[in-house]
Amino acid sequence: MYVVDVKDFEELEQLKTSIQQFPSDLKALESVLAWFDQFKPSSVRQKVWLQCQLALAEGFTNAVRHAHKDVPEDVSIDLEVTLFPQRLEFRIWDQGPPFDLEQRLREQKLQMNPQSGGGRGIAILQKIADHLSYTRTDDNRNCLLIVKCYQELGNRDLKTFCKDNVKESRLPIVRPME
Repeated sequence: MYVVDVKDFEELEQLKTSIQQFPSDLKALESVLAWFDQFKPSSVRQKVWLQCQLALAEGFTNAVRHAHKDVPEDVSIDLEVTLFPQRLEFRIWDQGPPFDLEQRLREQKLQMNPQSGGGRGIAILQKIADHLSYTRTDDNRNCLLIVKCYQELGNRDLKTFCKDNVKESRLPIVRPME
């Protein structure tokens, strides 16, 4: 069993948060998606939910295939889903070497080959997400943050909304329960 400490917890705004560890194995993807499906609010259109599932699948499989390529098999990938009234945030933590997401996005724009069978995961994430970031945490993990808004934000600019409402530093510390 694990205890989760969350910095800057937004209890009043959030509807639900869950953190789960999964094996760093592509076979775990079915379990990841089954776990994720329990959070679908009735107010979210099916198209948006399918986009969220795809983004989670891309983020998880990228962590397994790339970040954990040279990491021992017993190292898990931590997933967090937080449901807010107007958005869904998910964080994927891996323990592999960091990479520069912004640089990778710039390179992909120049090298995108529609005929290639792979290498489009980051581009898919960028297209789906309303906010996408990748940061190295103080405990030497990487956190991929994917934010998808599913309700209209009114006249608010999406980038300003995310800057004001999405806490990139709100990273949980998962530790064994004593």
